[in-house]
Amino acid sequence: MNAKVWLVGAGPGDPELLTLKAVRALQHAQVVMIDDLVNPAVLEHCPQAQVIAVGKRGGCRSTPQAFIQRLMLRHARQGRCVVRLKGGDPCIFGRGGEEATWLQGHGIEVEVVNGITAGLAGATQCGISLTSRGVSRGVTLVTAHTQDDSELNWAALAQGGTTLVVYMGVARLAQIRQGLLEGGMAPTTPVAMIENASLPGQRECRSDVRTMLEDARSFALRSPAILVIGEVVAGERMVLEGMAAAG
Repeated sequence: MNAKVWLVGAGPGDPELLTLKAVRALQHAQVVMIDDLVNPAVLEHCPQAQVIAVGKRGGCRSTPQAFIQRLMLRHARQGRCVVRLKGGDPCIFGRGGEEATWLQGHGIEVEVVNGITAGLAGATQCGISLTSRGVSRGVTLVTAHTQDDSELNWAALAQGGTTLVVYMGVARLAQIRQGLLEGGMAPTTPVAMIENASLPGQRECRSDVRTMLEDARSFALRSPAILVIGEVVAGERMVLEGMAAAG
C-alpha cells in the first residue's frame, strides 16, 4: 500500500459496525489520527500504528482544523500511511470533503472509506425506520452547529415532507423548536432524542416538537445525541433481536 491518507469512518460507536475496508486500512496504517467520538476499541486493528488524538467536539477545547491538516500532510510527505479516523462517516458532518480537497491540492493521494452514520444507526437501534412507504418519502440530514452561526431554512425543513435528522443539536434545542414551529411544522410532530447511538449506554427519549425542550431537560439529554423528527417516530417499531438471541 503506497503512502497516502485514508479518511476512514469508524461508525457511530459500536466497534462491530466497522466495515471490512476500514479494518484493512487500519491494519496497514502507520499513523492513526483519531477523533474524540471514535470508540477506542477499534484501535485493536492497528497495534502497529502511532496513534495521535486530534479530537474536535462542540463546547470543548478542540484541535484546530488547520493543525490537523498540516499534520496529515507532514506524515504523508514522510512516506507514511496515514488514517484519519472519524466518528460516523467522514463526509457527513465530518469535514471529509474539506480535508480531501486540501490534501489533494497539496499532491497527496486520498481515499475515503465510508462509515455508518449515527443518525441511521441510532434510529435503527430504537426501532425507527427513517423511511417508510406512505409515511416518509425521504430523509434530510442537517447539523444544528454551523461555522458562521447562521440559521437553517427552518420553513423548508418543516414543510419538506421528509424525516428530519439533526446532528449536534443538544445545545440548540430551543432554537430548533422555535424554528420548526415558526416554519409551520405541527407541534405534535413526533421526536426521538437518541444519546450515544449504538453504544451499550444508548438512551432514547420520545417527545414531540412542542414539548421536546422540557422533555430533554427532564431526561438530562447530553451530547453526543441526534434528533429524529417526523411521523416515522410514531410508526410501528421494528423489533430487532441480537445475533445471540436469534441463534
